Amino acid sequence: MTNDSLRTVIAQGTFDLLHPGHVHYLEEAAAMGDELYVIVARKSNVDHKEAPICSAAQRRDVVDALEVVDKAILGHEEDIFVPIERIDPDVIALGHDQHHDGAAIEDELERRGIDCTVERASGRESTREDELLSTRLIIDRILDRRG
Repeated sequence: MTNDSLRTVIAQGTFDLLHPGHVHYLEEAAAMGDELYVIVARKSNVDHKEAPICSAAQRRDVVDALEVVDKAILGHEEDIFVPIERIDPDVIALGHDQHHDGAAIEDELERRGIDCTVERASGRESTREDELLSTRLIIDRILDRRG
């Protein structure tokens, strides 16, 4: 699917209520290679936190609109490794606070014959007192102010 001369990176996440922390993660992921594919989780795959507010298609479209993203796609409903197999990346970039176990991902990649590394992006500190870098914090503020 990808050009062999380009270093391809995959980032993945829910990306509900896109915020500066997401942008930082995707910018760092993009800097790890030449092409950035982003896999946007479907609601059915989000079992480690509250379900997303926005639809999967909306979240994908917003992520796809970011300049650093070459292509955003929806994740597979049953097997999260299906799009990874299809894209065959050189790097999988994990967000600094994502719940994924990098070693377990590397083991599954090896089992499936996918030759890529797993790297973790750095976190981003708030630069202003009123800046929110968490979807949960954004929702909490909305509920506090308008709930």
